Amino acid sequence: MSPFLQLPEPISISPSICAKVNHAHLSLPIFPSPRRNYVPKTRALSSSEEFPPNALRRKQDPQWRGGFSLGVDLGMSRTGLALSKGFSVRPLTVLELRGQKLELRILEIAGNKEADEFIVGLPISRDGQETPQSNKVRSVAGRLAIRAAERGWRVYLQDEHGTTSDATGLMIDMGLSKLARQRKGDAYAAKIVLERYFSTSGMETELVLPNPKHVDLLEKLRKGPPKDIDFVLE
Repeated sequence: MSPFLQLPEPISISPSICAKVNHAHLSLPIFPSPRRNYVPKTRALSSSEEFPPNALRRKQDPQWRGGFSLGVDLGMSRTGLALSKGFSVRPLTVLELRGQKLELRILEIAGNKEADEFIVGLPISRDGQETPQSNKVRSVAGRLAIRAAERGWRVYLQDEHGTTSDATGLMIDMGLSKLARQRKGDAYAAKIVLERYFSTSGMETELVLPNPKHVDLLEKLRKGPPKDIDFVLE
């Protein structure tokens, strides 16, 4: 818990739950779920179309100018980060932090790298079910989403099934030593998460939102981050 603010309970947009919402009260067109039996344990109270991911914006308008994307591979003791500039994705770093220190460091790196959205890998089993680790990732993503919303930044969850093995295979193909693979594996897994996100134009992501009672945070998300007139896409 941050000493600077009381964090409201986060929510995330769930396609399966949105389908059950009474349309007489609220219309919720959203992105489809990557798996039919994947049912997030959250409430859906807003539309993903209000907060389209950068990958979708770029697909719809190649000239769109906006922030970069930060891929996040959360682990028990190590968290890998990757960065995309346009459609170019590269591993960035591995953090050995937890709790508030981790969340604040991720936000700091995002600010330094001009990222305005976080693509967080969500563990999913082979049969499409969430795992015990999924709840832990959701908890961190929820807290991160609240802090990010203060800056107009968004947090999305992306299925990360198989990214660790894919990252290992990639590093072996690149000729990285076993020691290098151990040190950089989490960052390369985050790279795979981002590549998967871009391959589907963000259509299989799940948006994480602050509690709708905190309308100030939702309004900051709608406005987005301050525009940078010097932004140059590399």
